[in-house]
Amino acid sequence: MRQFVVVGHDAPTTDAFPLDDLPSAAGRLDVLCRCVNSALFLSHGIRDARVHLVLADSYTLTVDGATVRNLNPDERSTAARIRNALAARDEAIGHMPAKPSPGVELRRMGLVPTLDRLDGTLVELHEDGTPLADADPIANPVFVLSDHRDFTDEEANLLADRAGARLRVGPELLHADHAITVAHNWLDTDGYAHY
Repeated sequence: MRQFVVVGHDAPTTDAFPLDDLPSAAGRLDVLCRCVNSALFLSHGIRDARVHLVLADSYTLTVDGATVRNLNPDERSTAARIRNALAARDEAIGHMPAKPSPGVELRRMGLVPTLDRLDGTLVELHEDGTPLADADPIANPVFVLSDHRDFTDEEANLLADRAGARLRVGPELLHADHAITVAHNWLDTDGYAHY
């Protein structure tokens, strides 16, 4: 299974944010919503993939493409799902998740425990990595990428120690959601070998 972990450095940790100002009043939640959409949506369907949003290293919101219901491919409705999950944050006890809707879980954990609980090969998507075209596709990848900010030094050191690969998606810097789309295409085509 393909999984994506997106570190949201400025993401909200409460449901007290407006849906009409996601770029500023909601800590660039627009970026994270686009990542959810890129990780899960096909033209006429939803991928069997998971996306984990690490919100200010305090909570992790997981959306599972196999079990999510009534998810729409627009930022505002995705942000509403995130806000509803954060409204249920008191139900997340320890590492036991709150489950506010089918296929959506919120856990009280930051990046390290999130990575600890995921199965698969950890792959850091980073501008200084090996080009995808020069790498072999990875079975059960857990792609880790940052929002609009660079990884902190602590996060970079953690990924340097734990990642099985450090890959870049192309010669130009891309937004996180675009990097997810390129990673999907790389895997969909078996490393750009079959279209």
